[in-house]
Amino acid sequence: MFEFRLNPQALDPEHIAIAKSKGVKIDWRDGHHSEYDLKYLRENCPCASCSGAHGTPSLKEKEEGPFPLYKPAPKIVSVEPVGNYAVRIVWNDGHSTGIYSYEHLRLICPCEECRKLAGT
Repeated sequence: MFEFRLNPQALDPEHIAIAKSKGVKIDWRDGHHSEYDLKYLRENCPCASCSGAHGTPSLKEKEEGPFPLYKPAPKIVSVEPVGNYAVRIVWNDGHSTGIYSYEHLRLICPCEECRKLAGT
């Protein structure tokens, strides 16, 4: 796990574009641009059951069993704002408890620049 401090503007989206079958694009107020495909977003759901909080197996651990089940490609059913700090995504697999804060989204940005900062 890495830790770095983000400029407050880095957590303030200027524009969010959502394509329910493709992904999410965010233009941040500090000039950065992030693009998240749906599989990546679903795998990085921050909710307790997906992240393995409280000692439960994470979503990735559940999927790595000896007999992985077929799963349809993830699609967004709906998105709703949560205050001025996050969005809640409802997925086609019925999952809806993940609240993707803007901070979480910025920290998991998959662009090369952010991956280098994270050391991954």
